[in-house]
Amino acid sequence: MTDWLTYGFLQRALLAGLVASCLCGVLGFFVVLRRLSFIGVGISHSALGGVALGVLLGIEPVVAAAVFAALVAWSIGWLGTAARLHEDTAIGVMFSAAMALGVILLSFSTQYQSDLLSYLFGNILAVSRSDVWLLVGMAAVVLAGTALVFKELLFAAFDEEVARASGLPVQLLDYFLLTALALTVVVAMRVVGLVLVEALLVIPAAAAYQLARGYKGMLAWAVALASGGTVLGLVSSYQWNTPAGATIVVVQTVLFLLALASRRVRDTHARR
Repeated sequence: MTDWLTYGFLQRALLAGLVASCLCGVLGFFVVLRRLSFIGVGISHSALGGVALGVLLGIEPVVAAAVFAALVAWSIGWLGTAARLHEDTAIGVMFSAAMALGVILLSFSTQYQSDLLSYLFGNILAVSRSDVWLLVGMAAVVLAGTALVFKELLFAAFDEEVARASGLPVQLLDYFLLTALALTVVVAMRVVGLVLVEALLVIPAAAAYQLARGYKGMLAWAVALASGGTVLGLVSSYQWNTPAGATIVVVQTVLFLLALASRRVRDTHARR
C-alpha cells in the first residue's frame, strides 16, 4: 500500500497537493464566508489573456498570467465598489471580457496553442521540483500575509458595514484577498491543475461550514478536509489507475456529502 511513496513523481505530487490543500483551505474559508465561490473559475480562465500576452511580449507566461489575473481581480473589486455591482456579477463581466481578450491574443500567436494552455492547466502527477518550490514559496508569502491581517479579514467577512464603521480599510482588505486568490489560482493551477484548484477553494470549506460551530473550527476543518481528501484521492488514483486530479475532486465531493449528512443528523437530534 505504501510502495507508491517510492516513486519520485508521486512524492512530488503529494507534497504539491498538500501545500495547495493547506493554502486553498485557508483562502477557501474566506471564499465561502464571502460567497465568492465563482472567483476561482473567473480568475483561472481570465488568466488565459495573461498567458497569451506574455508569449506575445516575450515575458514568462506564468508571471504574465499572475499579473494579468491580479489586475482582473482588482477590477472585480473596483466594479463591486464603484459600479455597486454584486461581486458575482462583477466576476462574470471581467471573466467574459478577459477570456475573450485571451482568445483574440492567442489568434496572433504562432506558438502551438496546446503548449500555451499547458501553462494554465497543469497535471499534479507531472509536477517538477521547480514547480513544487514555486508553489511552496508562493504559499509561504500568501499565508504569512493572510496571518497578519486575519482578524481584520474575518471581521470584514462577517459584517462589512460594521467593519467599515469601525475604521477598518475594508476596500484595501478586499484587494488583498482578491490578490491572494489571483496568485494562488494562477500558480497552483499551473502546478496541480485547474479543476483541482477550483475544487480545493470551495468544497473543503463548504464541508467545514457544515461541521464546525465556530470560525476556528471551520478553518481547521477546511484545511484538514482539503489535505485528507488530497491524500486519499492520490492513493485511490494510484490503486485504481484513474486521473489523479479528478479522483481527488470526487473524494472531496464525497467528504462534502458526508459532512452535509452529518449536519442533517445533528440538526435532527437537536430538534428532539
